[in-house]
Amino acid sequence: MTSGETPEMIHANALMLGETGLLLRGASGSGKSALTLRLTSWASSHGRFARLIGDDRVALVNRNGRLIARPHPAISGAIELRGLGIAPMPFEPAGVIRFVVDLALEDNPPPRYPPAEVQLDRICGLSLPRWVLDAGDVTIIEKISHILQLFEAK
Repeated sequence: MTSGETPEMIHANALMLGETGLLLRGASGSGKSALTLRLTSWASSHGRFARLIGDDRVALVNRNGRLIARPHPAISGAIELRGLGIAPMPFEPAGVIRFVVDLALEDNPPPRYPPAEVQLDRICGLSLPRWVLDAGDVTIIEKISHILQLFEAK
């Protein structure tokens, strides 16, 4: 970050899948780290680039109309493996975030039929597409893959 920029620190995971950056938000214990591991493994097994940017805490800044994510310096290059502790993981020092996935828990599930139009969320003064997905859904990888295809088609 250049001097004068004050990043917004948020509780989230950020990762790159191909050239598309994704922000995963959810309550503590909602499965952000586990989903990050599953997504990077899925992408790699399909011959796609996949890297963690940051686990649990991410610094965000609006740079020329693009949302840039960076890991928190104290935990860059590491991910929490619940029950096992903190483990090193290949990571990118920064990435452009293109959409947000909020992880819903069983006690507050997402609507079965969301609104027809894509929902937007304002982050650092930018509007990003946002989806709410059930953290426990066994098809969550396929759903995020579908969302990625929407961005790759543009």
